[in-house]
Amino acid sequence: MPPSLSGLVDEAAIAFDNIADRASGLVNPTIRLGVTGLSRAGKTVFISSLVHNLLHGGRLPLFEPLRAGRIASTRLEEQPDDAVPRFQYEDHIRALVHDRIWPDSTRAISELRLTIDYRSASTWSRMLSPGRLSIDIVDYPGEWLLDLPLLDQDYRTFSETTSALSVSGVRAELSRPWRELASSLNPDAPADEMTARRLAETFTTYLRLCKSDERSLSTLPPGRFLMPGDLEGSPALTFAPLPVLADGPAPKGSLRAMMERRFEAYKSVVVKPFFREHFARLDRQIVLVDALQALNRGPEAVQDLERALGDVLACFRAGSNNILTSLLRRRIDKVLVAATKADHLHHESHDRLETLTRRLVNRAVQTIGSTGAGIEVMAIASVRATREGNVRQDGHDLPVIVGTPIKDERIGDEIFDGERSTAVFPGDLPIDPEAYFRSVDAGESAAALADLSIVRFRPPLVDRKGSINLSVPHIRLDRALQFLLGDRLA
Repeated sequence: MPPSLSGLVDEAAIAFDNIADRASGLVNPTIRLGVTGLSRAGKTVFISSLVHNLLHGGRLPLFEPLRAGRIASTRLEEQPDDAVPRFQYEDHIRALVHDRIWPDSTRAISELRLTIDYRSASTWSRMLSPGRLSIDIVDYPGEWLLDLPLLDQDYRTFSETTSALSVSGVRAELSRPWRELASSLNPDAPADEMTARRLAETFTTYLRLCKSDERSLSTLPPGRFLMPGDLEGSPALTFAPLPVLADGPAPKGSLRAMMERRFEAYKSVVVKPFFREHFARLDRQIVLVDALQALNRGPEAVQDLERALGDVLACFRAGSNNILTSLLRRRIDKVLVAATKADHLHHESHDRLETLTRRLVNRAVQTIGSTGAGIEVMAIASVRATREGNVRQDGHDLPVIVGTPIKDERIGDEIFDGERSTAVFPGDLPIDPEAYFRSVDAGESAAALADLSIVRFRPPLVDRKGSINLSVPHIRLDRALQFLLGDRLA
C-alpha cells in the first residue's frame, strides 16, 4: 500500500495482531495455513480430505511424521477466532462419504483448528517442546485475493484497467451491454441512484458471464460483486468502472464523484479488513488451481487463469521469517500451488498437468523463490473419485479412468444417470504447454491443442462399515502435507 497515515495505522494494527498471535503461540505452538483458489478449484474438498485423513490415519506414506509413527493423536479443537465462522467439516465429510455428493463451494471465510500431538525426531527438541502443534486452517475465496491489488489503485486506474480488459477476446461481446450503458452516460452529470444501480447490475452481469462454465475466465475483480453476502445492495457494492473520464477532479455531486467515493468505500469496508484481519496473519499458503477447467475451455481461458494467478500470488508477503518479521510483519514462508482433480486424468498425464501449472505461475515461482520462501507446484486429487484401467480397442490398450459420472454429465450423445460407473478415456495433455500461450494470436482452437474428455465424477464409494471410519482416497495429499507441515513436526 502507498505510504499514508491510514497505511501506517493499518500496519500498526497488523503488527499488534501478530504480536498477540505470537504471544499465544508461546503457550500453544500454532501455524496458520491459508487455503484458497478460484471458484470450483476444490478448497472445501481439500480441507475436508486433509482433516479426515489425519483424524482417521489415512494412507499418507510421504508424510514423514505419520510414516515414522511419531504422531500420537490428532483432534479438532475450538478455533481461536470467535468472530469467524467455523469450517463445517462434519457436514462436508458427511456429504462426501455418506451422500457421495460434492459439498457446497466456499462463499466466505471460515476457520478450523486441528491439533496434533507428536514426538519430535530430535532428542533436544523433545526436551524443550511439548510436542504439540495447532493448525489453524483458514479457508477463503481466491476471488477476494484478486481485490488486494485494488488497494494500490485509484478509481481512474481501476476504470482504465478494467475497461481495457473488457474489450479483449471473448470479453468484448460479454461486456457490450455494460460498455454501451456506460458510454451513454455523462460521468460529470449529477449523480442518480437508479443510474448507479443499473450500471452496477450490468457490470456484475458481465462478470458472471465471464465466470460461467462456458467461459471459465478468472480475472474478475471486484470479487465481492460475485459473492456479496450481507453487503448485497449496499453502496459499497453499487459502483462500476466508467470507460472515459475527463482530466481533473470529479465535479462535486457528479456520477463520477459517486463512483469514486463508493470505490474507496469498497476498499475501506471490504478489502482492507480482509487483508488486516486474515490475510496478513498467515504463515503458509496453498493455492488450488482448476487448470483442467481452463484447458477444456481453450487458450483464452488458460491465459486469463495465468493472469489471475499472477495477481493472486503477487499479493503474498512471501519470504523467510526472523524474530522481527514474525512479530511485526509476518511473512508466508511456504507456498504450494496445487493443480486439483488429477484423478480426472490417467497418471501418465499428471507430469504434463504439473508442467502446465508451473508454466502458469512461472513468474511468481521465480519472484517468491527469490524472497527466500519455499514454493512448490504439484498435481493432486484431494479426493480420488476414479480408478485407472485399460480398455482394448483396435488391438491396442487404451489407458482409461473409471468412475461414476455426476447425473446429467454428457460424453457425446450419452447422458449419465449418476448411478452407473463407466470407463472414460480422458485424452492427453500436450507435451509442450507453450502451445496454449501462443494460440490466441494464432487463432488455434482448443481442440487442436488437446482432445480432452473432462467429465465430473461423483465422490467414490467408501466402505464405511456403518460409520465414517475409513479415510477417503486421494492423490499426493501426503506430499502436499509434507511440504506444508513436515518441518513443523520434525
